[in-house]
Amino acid sequence: MSRMVRQYVRQFGQKLVHRRGADTIKEPDGLKIHLSTTELVFLGVGRNLGAGLYIVLGAVAKYIAGPAIVICFLVAGLSSLLSRLCYVEFDARVPRSSSAYVCSYVMMGQLWAFVVGWNIILLFLIAIACTARAWRYAFDSLIGDRISQKLEETVPLHAPYFLATDADFFALGLVLLLAVLLALGVPESAWVYRAFTGINLLVLSFIIVSGFIKGDLHNWKLTEQDYALAAAVFSYSLGPPGAGGFVPFDFEGVVQGAAMCFYAFVGFAAIAARERGDLKPQRSISLISLLMCFLAYFAVSAALTLMVPYYQIHHHSPLPEAFLHVGWGPARYVVAVGVLCALTSSLLGDMFPMSRLIRAMAEDGLLFRGLARVYGHTKIPVVAIMSSGSLAGIMALLFEFSHIANLMAVASLLAYSMVSFSVLVLRYQPGQNLSKSEKTEEETEMEIVPVGSPLDSVPEAGTSNILKSLWFPTSTTPTRKSAQIVYGCAFLLVLLLSILSLVLAQWPRRVFSGDPALTTVAVLLLLLITGVTAIIWRQPQSPRPLTFRVPALPVLPLVSIFVNLSLMMQMTSGTWILFGIWNAIGFAIYFGYGVRHSLEENNEPPASTSQTPD
Repeated sequence: MSRMVRQYVRQFGQKLVHRRGADTIKEPDGLKIHLSTTELVFLGVGRNLGAGLYIVLGAVAKYIAGPAIVICFLVAGLSSLLSRLCYVEFDARVPRSSSAYVCSYVMMGQLWAFVVGWNIILLFLIAIACTARAWRYAFDSLIGDRISQKLEETVPLHAPYFLATDADFFALGLVLLLAVLLALGVPESAWVYRAFTGINLLVLSFIIVSGFIKGDLHNWKLTEQDYALAAAVFSYSLGPPGAGGFVPFDFEGVVQGAAMCFYAFVGFAAIAARERGDLKPQRSISLISLLMCFLAYFAVSAALTLMVPYYQIHHHSPLPEAFLHVGWGPARYVVAVGVLCALTSSLLGDMFPMSRLIRAMAEDGLLFRGLARVYGHTKIPVVAIMSSGSLAGIMALLFEFSHIANLMAVASLLAYSMVSFSVLVLRYQPGQNLSKSEKTEEETEMEIVPVGSPLDSVPEAGTSNILKSLWFPTSTTPTRKSAQIVYGCAFLLVLLLSILSLVLAQWPRRVFSGDPALTTVAVLLLLLITGVTAIIWRQPQSPRPLTFRVPALPVLPLVSIFVNLSLMMQMTSGTWILFGIWNAIGFAIYFGYGVRHSLEENNEPPASTSQTPD
């Protein structure tokens, strides 16, 4: 009986880590569009410069970081850059896919891929809901907040704190309208996307130039007396004053602000699905887009906090109201046009890759197969578009932007951390044939390495030989033994980095002020992390040629994971509860449906040939 149980557990574990053959990935049909280099850069910039700039900017500057929001964007941008470097190598390992989900399925296994894909779906859903709410706020500010007043009077919500104060039917209608537009065909909506992005860039240039002309450096050196004067003059609610100056909310505010500002960089992978099919050598395009977006965030946030004292910034419509504050009333309408265009292009940029991802996961059997159904000669996944658009619309209807933006940051940080972890361990794996039809017996056995003990394959080795192999590998190329050592050390490092991030997030002042207990814990964790990292460094790396290889391995992926974990630890308990509920639903779908219906389990051909989601 016990033998049968062990065999069942082993077979079940093999299903969870079963890898998809790279030769099953086909070129996309129906949703493929050919874009030039300039259009790809526009796509990446337009995807980022949406709600992340126009809404997160006001909330973070007013309540969390003050003028130090420029530092928050710098920290968030560096974290995004590290993640992107890891993503590029991960993407290079699978010839015909730029999708984190598909790459994870091929390189890491089915369960790993599902977790990545499921959380990227959450990222897109929240991005769409937040952007739709932001669109309504921007439009409402032009007409005297009449929509908000009407909604509060007619459909107020007396619900938990994470729900909005009113049901936003305007945002729901906007999401459904754009979903229908996308379902009618990508070519019809692509030109609108490019036009809106161009208008957005022109308006941003106007904001930056105007902001520095009308800016006042005194707004970076505000005092309690300035706050008292403002409170006596202005009747509307002011934000907290903090300690004044450039960093009014200290180091904690900068870190918390960086965690929320990561929201603004989650769109850097939006052009990934286009890069492979259109311009194979141009993987650097998304890095260029990332740099351009950071410069825009830095300049716009600096201009805003120079124009308006941070505690007077309008929460929902910061940039149009800033021009009203400095006496350039008519300019607010120009800015509002740019805001609406940017948010519209951002909505389209989110809905397009989300539908592709849902369709691909449904074709693989990990989500319900009906979601992969396509109609017409254009092969547009209408079911995936309308179902995901409806869900995003419901979230826009019920949830307040500020309450779920952090949830999206957690989902994206987790997905990117998993990509960084994958790059770390895959570089130390033996040569792998990614063809489904030509896997060797050794490679098949390797699939269960993550769930097994790193030392199970060498029971005959003595303790001394095991310890010796940690520092002095027996081969100059990766072996199964060295790969298992790396897996074990990598999981241990994630645990140690998580503990260190938690300590630094909960008690930063006590750690850096020399508290004996906490400082000792932090130092011991750093020593352990250094030692385990050195063990990984001593292991042989795969000589497999790649179009891009992350430099400074294993340090750079580990730094990426640590920064991401540190930002994740800044989130509130409510955010983690919502995140846990989302993933519990996902695991229920996966273990209740996906494991039994996956294509790899049933050896069935895919419903269609498109397999390259974002």
